[in-house]
This record gives sequence, C-alpha cells and structure tokens, in this order.
Amino acid sequence: MTKKFKPTTPSQRKLVLPTFGEITTKKRQKKLTESKKRTNGRNHHGHITCRHRGGGHKRILRLIDFKRDKTAVQAKVATIEYDPNRSAHIALLNYLDGEKRYIIAPQGLKVGDMIGTTDLPPFKVGICMTLKAMPLGTNIHNIEIQPGRGGKLVRSAGLSAQLLARSGGYASIKMPSGEVRLINETCRATIGVVSNPEHNLRVDAKAGRTRWRGFRPTVRGAAMNPVDHPHGGGEGKSKGNVPQTPWAQFTKGFRTRSKQKTGKWIVKARKRKK
Repeated sequence: MTKKFKPTTPSQRKLVLPTFGEITTKKRQKKLTESKKRTNGRNHHGHITCRHRGGGHKRILRLIDFKRDKTAVQAKVATIEYDPNRSAHIALLNYLDGEKRYIIAPQGLKVGDMIGTTDLPPFKVGICMTLKAMPLGTNIHNIEIQPGRGGKLVRSAGLSAQLLARSGGYASIKMPSGEVRLINETCRATIGVVSNPEHNLRVDAKAGRTRWRGFRPTVRGAAMNPVDHPHGGGEGKSKGNVPQTPWAQFTKGFRTRSKQKTGKWIVKARKRKK
C-alpha cells in the first residue's frame, strides 16, 4: 500500500511513500548483519565507474540466503522486515533445528507459515525447489543460473518469471523483460512473486530524499562548457547533438552487450520498447 500526502509543505507536494503495512518488526537479527562499506561509485582502483553516487544514509547489510540449500528441514516465518539495501522486503526464517536465515520475502508470505527447500508438494508460496520438480506455468523468483551458486535472477520488488516448458534437461523461463531463456532444470528457484509490488509507485517529491538514498545531482551535458562535455557550448540552447557521454562514447542506437557473452541460451530476445 502507498500513502499520498496533503501538500501542507512544499516538500510534501506529489509525495507518495509506501505504508510498510506488511512489515511486522523494526528489529533486525544482529547475527545476520554486517557493516557495509560505501564505494560511492568507485571500483578497486578508486576510479569512478558509476557516476553521481555518494553520501546518503548509513546502511547495515543483511545476509540473505540466496542459495536456499538447507533441504529436508522445515522453517517457520518469524518476521517480515524492511531491508534498506533492496527494493523487496525480507523474511526471517526460524528452522526447526534452531538455525535462522533471511530470505527475499515473496508476496503473500505471512508470519507463521511453514516453508522449506524440497522437491515434494505442496507447491505453495515461499517453497524453494528445482525447476524439474515445479508444475509448468508456475510464477517463480530468485532463480539460479548455475546449480548450487545461489539465485541471481528476478530478485527485485514485484517481479516474477514463468516456467514455460522443459526439454532435454533444460527449462524454458520467461523473464520479466519478455526474454525467454534456457536454464538447467536442476537449478533452484522460489515459488511466488517478489514482495512490495508498489515500489515503482514511490515518488520522492524532493531532491533531499534522493540524496538520502545516495544519489548526487546530475548536470545536463548541454549546460556545460565544450571542455567538459561534447554537448557543451554554443550560443543559447543548442540542438541536434548526438547523445554521448562526457568521454564521447555514444549512448543510443547500438548494442552495449559484451561480445564475449554467448546468446545460445536465449530462445527469444526481450521485448523492445516502441
């Protein structure tokens, strides 16, 4: 659910924030957290590789179990919690043997539900199993690319993929982008849609709220001088620039996918925006 604010102050005009009605506690499991070091968009050389990042509120990293490799042990959902490091909510699982783990919470998962990792029915939300054991047409998330390496695909709020078919040891998965790709059927995935589907309805409404999330201001290239950007300079507002980065790298009209990556697992390319 989202909440719209009355514009009693300028910063509340057009402000839309989530109500966090699904969250059941504000306390985190300290044993499942660790400190998070900020990179501010820099790589291990100290060079900026992601621009306009820095500052923002301090965050503590929650250790999420993407592998879901604890088989044959049932777990009870203890809490649904907020995670500042991702758009989806997370759920705390209390396993019957005493261990506790965080997972990405699917939509509809409630406190008290019993879930686990198994290839046996019932096929309910939150159950993790291999693709070869799932019914066709199931909505899934947190999908592995290689068996045992942990979920890499479909982990953002409100997303889900669909299991279309199985053949020759591979499963055909329809991704949220519309792409259909093959994945080894022994890879694991979690049943259900990722929680917090209203995340894309959020409107920050002021620059300060964006700064809290670690995003710094972005200046248009056309507003710069020629020495700073290919779009810069000119008397008055200029037109007709070819979209480029500050380092004259073209940014529209050609593919940026690495040539070293293979496309043999892609059955159908993703939908193109018109």
